[in-house]
Amino acid sequence: MISRVWHGWTTPENAEAYQRLLVTTILPGIAARRIAGYLGVRLDRRDAGDEVEFVTTMLFESEAAVSEFAGPDAMVSVVPAAARAVLARFDEHAAHYTVVAGGCPRPASEPELYPATQPQAPC
Repeated sequence: MISRVWHGWTTPENAEAYQRLLVTTILPGIAARRIAGYLGVRLDRRDAGDEVEFVTTMLFESEAAVSEFAGPDAMVSVVPAAARAVLARFDEHAAHYTVVAGGCPRPASEPELYPATQPQAPC
Protein backbone atom coordinates (compact mmCIF):
# COMPACT_ATOMS: atom_id res chain seq x y z
CA MET A 1 0.00 0.00 0.00
CA ILE A 2 1.22 3.50 -0.87
CA SER A 3 0.54 6.67 1.10
CA ARG A 4 0.75 9.92 -0.84
CA VAL A 5 1.46 12.87 1.47
CA TRP A 6 1.06 16.49 0.41
CA HIS A 7 1.10 19.85 2.25
CA GLY A 8 -0.60 23.13 1.47
CA TRP A 9 -0.65 26.37 3.46
CA THR A 10 -3.19 29.19 3.57
CA THR A 11 -3.51 32.44 5.41
CA PRO A 12 -5.80 32.23 8.45
CA GLU A 13 -8.33 34.30 6.49
CA ASN A 14 -8.47 31.69 3.68
CA ALA A 15 -8.34 28.55 5.83
CA GLU A 16 -12.10 28.01 6.18
CA ALA A 17 -12.67 28.62 2.47
CA TYR A 18 -9.96 26.13 1.54
CA GLN A 19 -11.19 23.50 3.98
CA ARG A 20 -14.75 23.90 2.68
CA LEU A 21 -13.51 23.59 -0.92
CA LEU A 22 -11.68 20.38 -0.04
CA VAL A 23 -14.54 18.67 1.78
CA THR A 24 -17.40 19.77 -0.47
CA THR A 25 -15.81 19.73 -3.92
CA ILE A 26 -12.27 18.39 -4.31
CA LEU A 27 -12.41 15.25 -2.16
CA PRO A 28 -15.87 14.18 -3.40
CA GLY A 29 -14.61 14.78 -6.95
CA ILE A 30 -11.70 12.42 -6.37
CA ALA A 31 -14.04 9.78 -4.93
CA ALA A 32 -16.38 10.19 -7.91
CA ARG A 33 -13.55 9.21 -10.27
CA ARG A 34 -13.78 5.66 -8.86
CA ILE A 35 -10.07 5.05 -9.36
CA ALA A 36 -9.32 1.34 -8.97
CA GLY A 37 -6.94 1.01 -6.03
CA TYR A 38 -7.81 4.32 -4.38
CA LEU A 39 -8.45 3.57 -0.70
CA GLY A 40 -9.32 6.99 0.71
CA VAL A 41 -7.88 10.16 2.16
CA ARG A 42 -7.20 11.76 5.51
CA LEU A 43 -7.14 15.53 5.93
CA ASP A 44 -5.24 17.16 8.79
CA ARG A 45 -5.15 20.85 9.70
CA ARG A 46 -2.74 22.78 11.92
CA ASP A 47 -3.11 26.42 12.87
CA ALA A 48 0.39 27.88 13.07
CA GLY A 49 0.09 31.58 13.82
CA ASP A 50 0.34 33.50 10.57
CA GLU A 51 -0.50 30.47 8.41
CA VAL A 52 -2.64 27.34 8.45
CA GLU A 53 -1.15 24.06 7.24
CA PHE A 54 -3.22 21.31 5.62
CA VAL A 55 -1.87 17.80 5.09
CA THR A 56 -3.56 15.24 2.89
CA THR A 57 -2.62 11.59 3.12
CA MET A 58 -4.12 9.51 0.36
CA LEU A 59 -3.92 5.73 0.36
CA PHE A 60 -3.56 3.64 -2.79
CA GLU A 61 -3.14 -0.07 -3.37
CA SER A 62 -0.27 0.44 -5.83
CA GLU A 63 1.88 2.91 -7.76
CA ALA A 64 -0.32 2.19 -10.78
CA ALA A 65 -3.32 3.50 -8.82
CA VAL A 66 -1.34 6.61 -7.84
CA SER A 67 -0.53 7.20 -11.52
CA GLU A 68 -4.19 6.82 -12.41
CA PHE A 69 -4.92 9.64 -9.95
CA ALA A 70 -1.96 11.95 -10.63
CA GLY A 71 -0.99 11.21 -14.21
CA PRO A 72 2.25 10.00 -15.80
CA ASP A 73 4.50 12.00 -13.45
CA ALA A 74 2.89 10.62 -10.28
CA MET A 75 5.01 12.76 -7.95
CA VAL A 76 3.69 16.08 -9.28
CA SER A 77 1.07 17.74 -7.08
CA VAL A 78 -2.53 17.75 -8.25
CA VAL A 79 -3.84 21.19 -7.27
CA PRO A 80 -6.98 22.48 -9.00
CA ALA A 81 -7.16 26.17 -9.95
CA ALA A 82 -9.78 26.88 -7.26
CA ALA A 83 -7.39 25.55 -4.60
CA ARG A 84 -4.45 27.51 -5.98
CA ALA A 85 -6.54 30.67 -5.62
CA VAL A 86 -6.75 30.31 -1.81
CA LEU A 87 -3.43 28.61 -1.04
CA ALA A 88 -0.47 30.79 -0.06
CA ARG A 89 1.99 28.00 -0.96
CA PHE A 90 2.04 24.25 -1.46
CA ASP A 91 4.32 21.30 -2.13
CA GLU A 92 5.09 21.11 -5.85
CA HIS A 93 5.58 17.35 -5.44
CA ALA A 94 3.90 14.82 -3.20
CA ALA A 95 5.90 12.30 -1.19
CA HIS A 96 5.10 8.61 -1.57
CA TYR A 97 5.68 6.08 1.20
CA THR A 98 5.23 2.34 1.42
CA VAL A 99 2.89 1.62 4.32
CA VAL A 100 4.63 -0.91 6.56
CA ALA A 101 2.23 -0.89 9.53
CA GLY A 102 -1.23 0.48 10.21
CA GLY A 103 -3.44 1.71 7.45
CA CYS A 104 -6.87 0.23 7.00
CA PRO A 105 -7.44 -0.78 3.40
CA ARG A 106 -11.02 -1.64 2.66
CA PRO A 107 -12.16 -3.98 -0.09
CA ALA A 108 -12.27 -2.32 -3.50
CA SER A 109 -15.96 -3.21 -3.63
CA GLU A 110 -16.64 -0.65 -0.86
CA PRO A 111 -16.22 2.81 -2.44
CA GLU A 112 -15.12 5.77 -0.35
CA LEU A 113 -17.98 8.20 0.25
CA TYR A 114 -17.69 11.77 1.47
CA PRO A 115 -20.46 13.49 3.42
CA ALA A 116 -20.83 17.12 2.44
CA THR A 117 -19.68 18.29 5.86
CA GLN A 118 -16.48 16.34 6.52
CA PRO A 119 -13.93 14.11 4.80
CA GLN A 120 -13.74 10.45 5.64
CA ALA A 121 -10.55 8.95 7.04
CA PRO A 122 -9.27 6.02 5.00
CA CYS A 123 -10.28 3.65 7.81
